Amino acid sequence: MNKKFLWAAMTNFFLTGALALSSCCGNCCKTENAACNNIDSAEVVLQAIQTRTSVRDYQETPVEDWKVEKILRAGMAAPSAINKQPWSFTVVNDKALLQQIADSAQNAHMAAKAPMAIVVCGDMTKAIEDEKIREFWVQDASAATENILLAAHALGLGAVWTGFYPNLDKAKMMGRMLNMPSSQIVLCVIPMGYPAESPAPKDKWNTENVHYNVWK
Repeated sequence: MNKKFLWAAMTNFFLTGALALSSCCGNCCKTENAACNNIDSAEVVLQAIQTRTSVRDYQETPVEDWKVEKILRAGMAAPSAINKQPWSFTVVNDKALLQQIADSAQNAHMAAKAPMAIVVCGDMTKAIEDEKIREFWVQDASAATENILLAAHALGLGAVWTGFYPNLDKAKMMGRMLNMPSSQIVLCVIPMGYPAESPAPKDKWNTENVHYNVWK
């Protein structure tokens, strides 16, 4: 599979939702060709997951609007508890604001070089009302964040997750900077752009982290 086809297939998988890892069964597998295509698609997805890495240096080239929308669509395709979808996304492409983000949060200093960033928030107007499980919004918004990172990678972009919540001081500072209502809690900021570096992905597979059934 050549590189051009690989990236095209990645984009198709992540951003159209037409293929799924489990689609090797059922109607999609009525023919051998369908089964082979699904295996190829699965390999493309796994390759994207395994080759994604944090990118902190970017070219000045702006990110196209259509790519931004596809990335946001990928974020909103994430699972959420009771399907509450308790998230909001703010696209920042104003250079002055990006510089402010970099100046205000050391872990997001690379925003100064990025042509854009996506700020992922928990929207408390959509979060579960039961206080015992209200914090599920963190998991939901984190799932959306991972989708965004993978979609950006599939589209040839580089990105990095910079955390704000649960540091409420940092989260509130960012909310004020972007004039957000108090119902929005900033989970993270994702600086993003065309990579100006090529960091090698880390092999994080570790059998010590795997357990089956009960721990022994």
